[in-house]
Amino acid sequence: MQKIAAPRGTADIYPPESERWQALEVCVRAIARRYGYGEIRTPTFEATELFVRGVGETTDIVSKEMYDFVDKGGRNLTLRPEWTAPVVRALLEHNLLAAGPQRLYYVGSIYRYERPQAGRYRQSHQFGVECFGFAGPEADAEVIALANDVMRENGVPVKLALNSIGDELCRPRYRRVLYEYFAPHRDFLSAVSRERLERNPLRILDSKEPQDRALIDAAPTMLEVLCEPCAAHFAAVRGLLEGSGIEFVVDPGVVRGLDYYTRTVFEFVSAELGAQATVCGGGRYDGLVGSLGGPPTPGIGFALGLERFLMLLAKRGDDQSDVPVGIAVIALGEEARWRTVPLIATLRRKSGATPILADYGEAKIAVHFRRAERANARAAVIVGDDELARGEVVVRDLAARAQWTLPQDPSADVTAQAVLAWYAALPSAPPAAA
Repeated sequence: MQKIAAPRGTADIYPPESERWQALEVCVRAIARRYGYGEIRTPTFEATELFVRGVGETTDIVSKEMYDFVDKGGRNLTLRPEWTAPVVRALLEHNLLAAGPQRLYYVGSIYRYERPQAGRYRQSHQFGVECFGFAGPEADAEVIALANDVMRENGVPVKLALNSIGDELCRPRYRRVLYEYFAPHRDFLSAVSRERLERNPLRILDSKEPQDRALIDAAPTMLEVLCEPCAAHFAAVRGLLEGSGIEFVVDPGVVRGLDYYTRTVFEFVSAELGAQATVCGGGRYDGLVGSLGGPPTPGIGFALGLERFLMLLAKRGDDQSDVPVGIAVIALGEEARWRTVPLIATLRRKSGATPILADYGEAKIAVHFRRAERANARAAVIVGDDELARGEVVVRDLAARAQWTLPQDPSADVTAQAVLAWYAALPSAPPAAA
């Protein structure tokens, strides 16, 4: 019978890779909490209309990439392709704005039908934040600083690229300027960009087609036509970042791919990711809440692709998840298996975050050691008939290939304390909680 494989563009995550994911998730959650952000979780699927209205009908996400389906009740639903619109929907449905400004973060999956490639899947995962209720540049600087802390605390070398794409007052003028610039060159544009020219010329700037790049690079920039309030806002954001010691470059090519963005947009990019260099991106979306039926509410946020970020961490070569940690308890013989159960239970209660592994299988001692090492254990506790007769346990440093004996007390608590104290004293071993 032929095996059933995971759908194309998806991936199973299992040990030790899942440990890398857990470590990153712990890190980003801690940083978000440090900035005063609370977690929000939204459904995996939403009404299709939410993304058509919120993200924009002319965007690639809505026009090409969404996973749409009709359920048994005839409702048009879509697997979540991005997080901001669902967060706004939840914000309005539960009247969260009545309590004042909201700072929210999320960690979870998104779904887009696109060509799978390194770090980009049809089901992928994001960490992101959304800050609602602050129109001033201070919120822009805060959100960018939060993302910058994620990069800095993980030692990831990136460049922050910053731009302003104006607002509802100056952006229509920029659309006209772009149309007048690109229209005479229509025949030299890619097919996708020719379509965008008529529907939304701004989207041409987001094109990755090689034949479009020369024209895009020479195109007028939004910074040339910003209205006075948008120019002042952008200048203030730059000043706050400089005052916070956050380095950046102004890049008029940063436009992001969603229609709801206004004013500040930004990307953290890495040269180590090749053509798809964006690690994290976001910006301000002051009109989104209103477009989905809520009161006028400013907002700003970003999304970080976890797969791509983990790729960068792997390239850095400082992966702590591969460091052996934990204790494998090896029972040799039927009586030993019976007698070690209370010891294992006590070790697990007292060991804090230190993993305690149990190997109850019948095998030669060398096989038990190989199993423990494959499980990434740093140490082993061995109990067999001889050890039971002598009233002791053998403890082994699997990294150093050295072992000692400890007294086996009638009380599992006493033996467990002795084992954990020995483990904590191993060179470079994480201390076990007593």
